[in-house]
Amino acid sequence: MKVCIDCSSKFVGPDWECPSCGNKPGLVRGYPALAPELAEVNDGFDANFFAELANLEAGNFWFRSRNRLIIWALQRYFPEAQSFFEIGCGTGFVLSGIGHAFPRLSLFGSEIYSIGLTYSAERLENATLFQMDARKIPFENEFDIIGAFDVLEHIEEDEFVLSQIYKATCRDGGIILTVPQHEWLWSQTDKCACHVRRYESQDLRVKVEKAGFKVIKTTSFVSLLLPVMLISRLTKQRVSEQFDPMAELKVHGSLNFAFERMLGIERGLIQSGINLPLGGSLLLIGRKV
Repeated sequence: MKVCIDCSSKFVGPDWECPSCGNKPGLVRGYPALAPELAEVNDGFDANFFAELANLEAGNFWFRSRNRLIIWALQRYFPEAQSFFEIGCGTGFVLSGIGHAFPRLSLFGSEIYSIGLTYSAERLENATLFQMDARKIPFENEFDIIGAFDVLEHIEEDEFVLSQIYKATCRDGGIILTVPQHEWLWSQTDKCACHVRRYESQDLRVKVEKAGFKVIKTTSFVSLLLPVMLISRLTKQRVSEQFDPMAELKVHGSLNFAFERMLGIERGLIQSGINLPLGGSLLLIGRKV
């Protein structure tokens, strides 16, 4: 059910008008704005990256491989799910991949930047989209599965966000998270991406369990490419005005193909039950009990 952002009353309905106080969120760029003060400007992400990401994701080894891993996790651990809500859906690349893999799944997506929703809408035909601050999730027991993919590292109050996600998830539902891993990989890339942290597996597990979820799987990924990533990060410790935070993802041709094949090999290992201990990213799956 929905929770009114003004009076906190709980209600069920197709729109956002609260039957108790009459409050109805306004629209920004045509989407319901639940945190309008942050819809155009905030410090969690650089909105200038949206256009570049929209052009890059579909052909890039990392985004394609991460999508396949998320889709596998959803099929493996939550095959009966009927609704999926992505927090921080960006340009809609993940949500569109899930929609194609699970056409009967009801899809919902939020983004703090309303401009991101315009890109998402171009990729999504049947998803419900709205602008929202992840620190104020206006739902309770609403979604079977909630996903946040490389989102938590942008938010100082990550533990509070996880508690909000727990309340918004249905009983026996779950959570799927991906985050950047290993503090020793911290570099200028993280600073330019507006990250406030990189995670260690145990740290994220503790926070997710504190929120109330039972963790059922954690594994690293981008493991076979970790040496390449480490070398890249070590050379980018110094601040430079010419620094391109997207440079690591601008891989083309045969190298892009080779990297994708390598991530396919490690995905096969994960699917066979192996939990990889080291990697540039971390996948966590939890269940609400």
